[in-house]
Amino acid sequence: MSIMAVNKVDLKPKDYKSEVPVVWCPGCGHYGILNAIYRALSEAGVDPSQLICISGIGCSSRSPYFINSYKMHTLHGRAGAVATGAQLVRRDLAIMVLGGDGDGFSIGGGHMPHLARKNVDITYVLFDNGIYGLTKGQYSPTSRPEMKAYTTPYGGPEEPMNPLLYMLTYGATYVAQAFAGKPGICAELIRGGLEHRGFSYINIYSQCPSFNKVDTIDHYRDLMESVPRDHDVTDLGAAITLARQSSEGKAPMGLLYKVERPTLDQRMQVMIDQVGGHPDYDLNQIVDLNRP
Repeated sequence: MSIMAVNKVDLKPKDYKSEVPVVWCPGCGHYGILNAIYRALSEAGVDPSQLICISGIGCSSRSPYFINSYKMHTLHGRAGAVATGAQLVRRDLAIMVLGGDGDGFSIGGGHMPHLARKNVDITYVLFDNGIYGLTKGQYSPTSRPEMKAYTTPYGGPEEPMNPLLYMLTYGATYVAQAFAGKPGICAELIRGGLEHRGFSYINIYSQCPSFNKVDTIDHYRDLMESVPRDHDVTDLGAAITLARQSSEGKAPMGLLYKVERPTLDQRMQVMIDQVGGHPDYDLNQIVDLNRP
């Protein structure tokens, strides 16, 4: 459930660090994202004993090991599916999914639209470095054509996908984006996702100095453009317009979209309550949950 309903604790960011040494390449943006996660958990007052961090496979998927929480390191691309099951079984816990662009949008691409449309009550932080880093530099769904990677020595044959448009189109109820070089903004957006009831997606650009020589930290600094102060986060059309900037030379940084609608576990509970012992339940009462 939303961490607003979870017992609050007063802990410092360092209290969310596990005893496992953090192992990433020097200069990797994932360090900044991890520190932002520690800060977001601290500011939100999340009890580590009521937190599950779930990941798939990849450099970013090591993250749960570095966080003081319950954790599950699952199959490649299957973190979202596992998180869905965990959330339905333990609605009393806060659940985060931590993964990369390859894990989320290539191997796990079939799961992402369903997490969004079902409005599963989890927070998904995607470390977007535009490359498969753990397997030493293959082209990913968010790689740019000019990148010469291990599998594309002459550059890429297609345009990169736009994660923000993807999530907005399929119905995510909280969509935000930031850059690892701005950990304060990352922390603010992650905290917002944790406090939101529903599917929260935070896309965070993260430089990979070892294998992605195109998307450098300087490139991301020039790429990011803050979401306008007067932006209406409940306006889907306005959010989509901002998201399209990522395909036009600029990328929005901040909260693009936030609305409330019934979550998967809420819908399931209605069905359980009505069907249990009452085969002649009123389907219209379930359908009503879809209405604003």
